[in-house]
Amino acid sequence: MKILFVEPGKEAQPAEIQGDLKEMQAIVGGQIQALYPWEDPVALICNDEGKLLSLPLNRALEDYDMIAGNFFICGIEGDAFVSLSDPLMIKYQEKFRYPELIGNSPMGLFAQKCSEQTYQRIQEELKHPPERPKDKSAPER
Repeated sequence: MKILFVEPGKEAQPAEIQGDLKEMQAIVGGQIQALYPWEDPVALICNDEGKLLSLPLNRALEDYDMIAGNFFICGIEGDAFVSLSDPLMIKYQEKFRYPELIGNSPMGLFAQKCSEQTYQRIQEELKHPPERPKDKSAPER
């Protein structure tokens, strides 16, 4: 089954999987949840407890939600998950091509597309912020 695989901090990549439940659960790191946010015959398969497990936020889902952890896009026919067609692969690869930095603002969460290199650099800076120079004009306490 052809899918579009999307990891936090990385460009979306086409992949091929067998499509059985255990494999899908391994890809998303737990119980799967299928979302159908678009009119196209596609499903977004993610970890059902991604946010509860504090998986890294991955991509914004339109303007109303954030997907946490790995996810993939596949086609649907009736109740079955199937290969993503070539035209839909191209469409969703373009939509999810770039990683997104997700942060807080006074108005809520926001997502900013960036390159993989920028994403990795900012994540590293968040883990190990550079020391700020001391303000020499401020009195010592």
